[in-house]
Amino acid sequence: MEYKNNILELIGNTPLIKINKLNKGLKPQIFAKLESANPGGSNKDRIGLNMILDAEKSGKLLPGGTIVEATSGNTGIGLALTAAVKGYKAIMVLTDNASAEMQSLTTRLIFM
Repeated sequence: MEYKNNILELIGNTPLIKINKLNKGLKPQIFAKLESANPGGSNKDRIGLNMILDAEKSGKLLPGGTIVEATSGNTGIGLALTAAVKGYKAIMVLTDNASAEMQSLTTRLIFM
């Protein structure tokens, strides 16, 4: 059985779906990438992972470091997901316009 070593290996490996209704009679085929199948539920998982990988590579983020991000959306979730797996502390500061759903989710992330 194939398995992944950690959840980060699932980021970006989302299904590609052929959009049949739009493809009728067209030579170029139209596909959609199902980014909601990422572990955090959005394409911002990719951004969070790559921001952290870039910060590690450049030496701006060192082992045991802390990531601070002002967020009102999925970028914070993507960063928090990657930070948790890689052992970084993540502080997500919600903006004033954050939805109640985001406030609730962020609270759960903080206390997990």
